[in-house]
Amino acid sequence: MQFTSTQKRALAWGSLTLGTLLVLWLLAPVLTPFVVAAILAYALTPVVDWLDDLGRGRIPRLLAVVLVEVVFLLLLLALMLLVVPILVKQLPLLREQVPPLLDRLNGFVQPLLTQLGLHVTLDVAGLKAFAMENLGTNLQDSLGRLLESAKFGGSVALSLVGNAVLIPVVLFYLLMEWRRFMSLLLNLVPPRLRPVVDSFTDEADDVLGQYLRGQLLVMGVLAVYYSVGLTLFGLDLALPIGVFTGLAVAIPYVGFGLGLVMALLAGFLEFSTQAGHVSALVMVAVVYGLGQLIESFVLTPRLVGERIGLHPLAVIFALLAFGHLLGFVGVLIALPLSAVLLVAMRRLRSAYLGSALYQES
Repeated sequence: MQFTSTQKRALAWGSLTLGTLLVLWLLAPVLTPFVVAAILAYALTPVVDWLDDLGRGRIPRLLAVVLVEVVFLLLLLALMLLVVPILVKQLPLLREQVPPLLDRLNGFVQPLLTQLGLHVTLDVAGLKAFAMENLGTNLQDSLGRLLESAKFGGSVALSLVGNAVLIPVVLFYLLMEWRRFMSLLLNLVPPRLRPVVDSFTDEADDVLGQYLRGQLLVMGVLAVYYSVGLTLFGLDLALPIGVFTGLAVAIPYVGFGLGLVMALLAGFLEFSTQAGHVSALVMVAVVYGLGQLIESFVLTPRLVGERIGLHPLAVIFALLAFGHLLGFVGVLIALPLSAVLLVAMRRLRSAYLGSALYQES
């Protein structure tokens, strides 16, 4: 069977694409810090370039890169430190409230099991002893136990520490050499295809910029919403939990889940009476249930999905598909990569509609 030159080119590009995807899939664990650093470099490079332009060449790019990366890392550290006041206040309360909580749980579950014909007895005394042993009286004791337990998961802990060190290093070099790297990639494109590729990258860059701005708007709105909502229910730690939940939604599902757990735990401990537990459940159900609806059906589709031209169903599918294929990294890059693929699909559709094959049909 003879192939035309166009078919040969299409077959070559298809094989190259499939080969690249296979390599990415096989090396996904190794590529994680590089992918994360590349995403951060893409988002932070405009800030570095702005400082360069602001200094009119008097500020070395090295200084601009260091300044931007340090500020970014400090903001990330500040987000993580939002959890500290929650732990400092809630751990002593948790130690006090666990025994009565276990007693109430046993009083609720035991009759229910008996009615179902299940003769199971909960070892409440053992659970109390375990909880009192593992819940230190202060944050230092708890962190010490956590660090000791990390020794048993050495490979996981080593991987986390390695990524925490490697990502800033890779990010530094990418910010320093971003323009050169992009120039090297574009030089691989044949000269006759440069106009098409330049047009595609410009459109993709515009779409990704709209995505980043939309995501920042979603995070800001949700941080305010969760803080105000939890405050109206009288939760003392409304501000740190609300801000953490709102900003952490940048990591789909994970951020919302962590905020939900912290709010539920804080509510149970702060409202320690039986009626208070009902109030805590109502608070979490109302604030987080409504927040998830607002985020999923209003904010993300309109501020993110519509800005990049993705239908809400396409947003949901992208998150699930990329998360299944690439795990946590897939969830992070799902929407940006979908935006780039959408630009490619638009161009392919336009080319197909203008082709002789479509005209003849």
